[in-house]
Amino acid sequence: MGFWELLVIAVVALLVLGPERLPGAIRSTVKTVRSIKQFGQQMQAELSDNLRVHELHQKLKQAEQKGLLNLSEDEQAALTELQQAARTVNDPLANTFDPDHTKKPATDENKPGS
Repeated sequence: MGFWELLVIAVVALLVLGPERLPGAIRSTVKTVRSIKQFGQQMQAELSDNLRVHELHQKLKQAEQKGLLNLSEDEQAALTELQQAARTVNDPLANTFDPDHTKKPATDENKPGS
């Protein structure tokens, strides 16, 4: 939109809404536009992530078909990335879950500063 088109819209809005309600209408419009932009950015990021996951899945399938032998650079990189992602997901759980109950419960004697 050009300057004159915006000016015409502003004058019409001023005449229709009046000077009392115009600032609130502008704020509401700006808020709506921001939320629409934010939604678009979130959707774009989500689609990008989904495409990346699909691409990694396809490369993993190709690597499995080769028996994980003689992998191309892309397949090896995808496999490495998936292994790193699995470690980051599993490591926090390994620190909080103790199936053997080998960790000592926190007592006054075991607490630092006691």
